[in-house]
Amino acid sequence: MNTTPPATTPADAGGRPVRLGLRENWPQFTLLVVVNVCVGGLVGLERTTVPLIGSETFGLTSDLAVFSFIIAFGLTKAFTNLAAGALTARFRRKQLLVAGWLIGIPVPFALAYAPSWGWIVAANVLLGLNQGLTWSMTVNMKIDLVGPSRRGLATGLNEAAGYTAVGVTALLTGYLATGYGLRPIPELIGVVFVAAGLALALAVRDTGAHVALELASHTKALPTGAHTGLRTTFTRTSWHNRSLRGASQAGLVNNLNDGLTWGVFPLLFTDHGLGLAAVGLIKGLYPILWGLGQISTGHLADRVGRKPLIVHGMLVQAAGFVLALALLDRPLLAGILSAVLLGVGTAMVYPALIASISDHAHPAWRANALGTYRFWRDIGYAAGALVAGVLADALGLSATVIAAAVLTAVSGLLAARWITEHQPAAR
Repeated sequence: MNTTPPATTPADAGGRPVRLGLRENWPQFTLLVVVNVCVGGLVGLERTTVPLIGSETFGLTSDLAVFSFIIAFGLTKAFTNLAAGALTARFRRKQLLVAGWLIGIPVPFALAYAPSWGWIVAANVLLGLNQGLTWSMTVNMKIDLVGPSRRGLATGLNEAAGYTAVGVTALLTGYLATGYGLRPIPELIGVVFVAAGLALALAVRDTGAHVALELASHTKALPTGAHTGLRTTFTRTSWHNRSLRGASQAGLVNNLNDGLTWGVFPLLFTDHGLGLAAVGLIKGLYPILWGLGQISTGHLADRVGRKPLIVHGMLVQAAGFVLALALLDRPLLAGILSAVLLGVGTAMVYPALIASISDHAHPAWRANALGTYRFWRDIGYAAGALVAGVLADALGLSATVIAAAVLTAVSGLLAARWITEHQPAAR
């Protein structure tokens, strides 16, 4: 639904009248999509090679030690997501986007030339800061631009761009590692992502005026005395509101799966005889399908609702873990089929979860609600790596896959119980 601005409509920094809608803002929306390609490409550097760098280059024998880089990344990104919502009250979204890219400049060089594993872990702290700021701002800015009626499509396109880039980069680094070794060539392609991302971020226009327009036209007034700060929004999103709670736990388990497979799958499938190129294919296929699938699932979430995609998507992911073990005597087939189901299931879930959070949050506290949701979602990276490391050291890699299947199925059932539909048009 397009919004025609009245005479008092806020103007952007250049004095241009502001309107909500994808068609009205397609140049800036497209620019932000390309920015998120660079965001996803930078984190995609690690999907295939870094677990193997830990075990083969630095000789780490504990799986928990190998997965420590994912824990560092997940914790940093989660807390940065949480802070990003609050920071939007003090800084413009564009400023935070540019800051995220400046923080990310050292990452590819540290991954390529780190003299010890500690440097890899430190690089992932910077990567978490980079991803928390840049990905949060691209999500918020796209939602700002399109308005309430196209949130599913907007988030779908945003996540599609980012995670397709993750997958393509994971695939590319696997093939480069086959020909040139685990380091430094595969990691140095990240320099291109950082340079392009920073340049494009400088060209983006801020979306603060779009938020002001939506607030002015919002049909549901903020209740008198309602608190919009981070502390209140955090408790509201994490527990008090059933739908927000249901979406937050599903996001956590979804990224727990990603964090677990990030560390476990390269080790599991190389243990069963696959080479770097095959592992790169498996690790690339999962986020590519996750990314491309969101183009249609984001739009579908606007048509059929958020809840069906969330519930069924979690159950599809659980089935993907079951297949990974059931067919492990044929590891390439097991990896590919598992990656397909994990990718499709995550594509169903991802944009629907963000859109569901946006549906249930008033624009006055939506940035903090999204920050809280993204905090819990990305804590899943650290939780997945921690669970994987402890279980793998104690019981073996297969036990971690079984645990992920069970947790994912339970999360889908909780989402079915807690989440309710709340269409934007009914506000």
